[in-house]
Amino acid sequence: MIQTLTALTTHSLALLIYPGLITVMVFGAAAESAWTWLGGGGVSRRALPRRRPTPVVVTVALGSILAAVQLAAPFNPVPTDERSVVIAAVALAFTAWAELALTIEHVPAPGVTLLVQFCWLLSVLGPAVQPESLQPQVLGNVLVPGLVPVKLACGFLYLLCLPALLRLWPLAAPSDRRGRQRIDLARALCWFPYTGLFVTLFFTPSPDDLAGIARFVGLTLAFTAVVIAAGWALDRRGAAIARGMYVRVVPPYAAIVLALVVGTSILMR
Repeated sequence: MIQTLTALTTHSLALLIYPGLITVMVFGAAAESAWTWLGGGGVSRRALPRRRPTPVVVTVALGSILAAVQLAAPFNPVPTDERSVVIAAVALAFTAWAELALTIEHVPAPGVTLLVQFCWLLSVLGPAVQPESLQPQVLGNVLVPGLVPVKLACGFLYLLCLPALLRLWPLAAPSDRRGRQRIDLARALCWFPYTGLFVTLFFTPSPDDLAGIARFVGLTLAFTAVVIAAGWALDRRGAAIARGMYVRVVPPYAAIVLALVVGTSILMR
């Protein structure tokens, strides 16, 4: 009975406070404010959402929280053996699918979004092929030299896909810039799970101490800044070029990454 209550307490703490809801909201508010400011929308009352959270936002929040508690964040109350990169990947993928299903008329190029989603899933699951483990802490701690090319290739594919998944790419018509001027609640809830998962998968785990927290947060913020810069660069290039990159460049590169993953797995057996 005591063990059950302890487990409920630790999991509730993880889901509601750290690295769950509160952490996701605070980090997402900072990242979304930076993106809105960079795009010229400013961070004022006019940039804030005016309506109550929609079913889409609530659904995205649930998926984002579930993904966040799977991260290899220092002092994560969820035990390591109970975390899974598959749960994190499916939860984040579900946030995109929920938006497509519930707001399909407002999503530019939904087919391209799904294509990028599959490429992103490859970048997440690729590093797990050879270690044969789904625990995020284990995948980040793999230092086998033979797996370095796979991790680098998957990491770059992750970076290529993320601006699209966070809807930083300029696929909307030039006359419709409302999503670019206001803070997007659904996107704000996804910043920490997406960028924290990257740090979890492609960097060694941070220890459970103050230095470890500083390292994890610093790496997550640094990657967030890179994603924002990449999104801004795509926005400057225009919708046609951005769409062309995600249709003609990312899928062939994902095929190369898949071949590298399969080849590495065969050679290292």
